[in-house]
Amino acid sequence: MRSGGCFPERYGEIVEKIRIQKIISDSGYCSRRKAEALIDQGKVKVNGRPVKLGDKCSYRDVISVDGERLYIAPKKNKLYIMLNKPRGYVTTVSDELERRTVMDLIADIDERVYPVGRLDRNSEGLLLLTNDGEFANSIMHPSRHITKTYRVTVRPDIDEEQLEKLSTGVDLDGKMTLPATVVVKEKQEGRVVLLITIKEGRNRQIRRMCEAVGLEVARLRRVSIGPLRLGMLKPGTWRELTADELRALRTAIGKEK
Repeated sequence: MRSGGCFPERYGEIVEKIRIQKIISDSGYCSRRKAEALIDQGKVKVNGRPVKLGDKCSYRDVISVDGERLYIAPKKNKLYIMLNKPRGYVTTVSDELERRTVMDLIADIDERVYPVGRLDRNSEGLLLLTNDGEFANSIMHPSRHITKTYRVTVRPDIDEEQLEKLSTGVDLDGKMTLPATVVVKEKQEGRVVLLITIKEGRNRQIRRMCEAVGLEVARLRRVSIGPLRLGMLKPGTWRELTADELRALRTAIGKEK
């Protein structure tokens, strides 16, 4: 058990209380944002009692998530990974339907990491994984407006009106998408390749935007997140981010360190 600034009560010292979502994210179980959602859903207990957002505890308390005790290991090295996710893998730590998950592709990593955001099963490309909950939360938080660029093959063709709608915003569930950058890269009979850059991350957003203007998505691949580019990384393989890449990402989310 790591101290995290907490001290044994038996020595008469005060045990520091920390927000529960921070302890969960620091443990590497999930991001802070996900931990907040789990607390909101009533899935987190401390010493057997349900907690709510804003509650605090110490690293000495027994924290459980969905009935599973959370063991806080000694402080570990923070790990930042980029993976080229192939189609056919779901972006979850585990899957109740026993489908292949992105964790199967990084089984040789000793540290426990988890995905930052999602790519749906039929999408591919750049996916970040980390055990740094604060970093993951900053990348995913809507207020950061971190750009994400996708190479999208659509059918059958695209006209100026559809391009305009994708660029200025389309209505998804009663809320307009933010303006996007849409560039036509290739045009062949019956198919068009687009580069679409968005500043938000709503569920299956690119697919739903295209469907909303009458386009069928044949292939969707994420090629960049902020300043981080997929490059020549082969499908199904991963590598750690370089110091320069990590610095550039931290700058993009306003957390230069």
